[in-house]
Formats: sequence, C-alpha cells, structure tokens
Amino acid sequence: MEQSLLNIGFGNTVVCDRVVSILSPNTAPMKRLKDEARDERRLIDATHGRKTRSMIVTDSNHLILSAIQPETISQRYEISRGNENPIKYSDKSQ
Repeated sequence: MEQSLLNIGFGNTVVCDRVVSILSPNTAPMKRLKDEARDERRLIDATHGRKTRSMIVTDSNHLILSAIQPETISQRYEISRGNENPIKYSDKSQ
C-alpha cells in the first residue's frame, strides 16, 4: 500500500491519510487547542522558529504546527490526493 505524503514546509511531510483538518491558528479556540496539545504532549512544531500560519490535526489527535499558509497546504493536499483541479481560494467573501 503506497502512502502519499503532504509537504508542510522545510522538508517536513505528513501522511495524507492521517490528516483530519487544516486550520488557521488566529482565533482564541485554536490557541486553546494548541495550549491543550502542548500540555498533553501531542504538539509537533514544524515551524523551524517561524510564525505559525497553519495547524494540522491528525487522526491520532496530534497537532502539527506549520509556517505555511493553510490555503497552500490545502492545495498541496488536493494535488497529493490525486485531484487534478485543486481548490481555488480567494480573499473575496461569497
């Protein structure tokens, strides 16, 4: 069984099948989620000292921090899953 990997920046990868969600860390609930994961030793920091721009939740309940924008990671996820037409994001509200 071949597993596809998701590049989350700086040479770090995550197995696509393990990803549950890709989140933006800018809200208070996400900050609480990060603090809880740190306290429970489920936090993986893959930012290499840079600003956290996205948070990835896995099926093992680990939280992975990345310095790459959530939109970029989502597009990489779609491409790695075999979707040839990745989701297009825009800043405009619909």
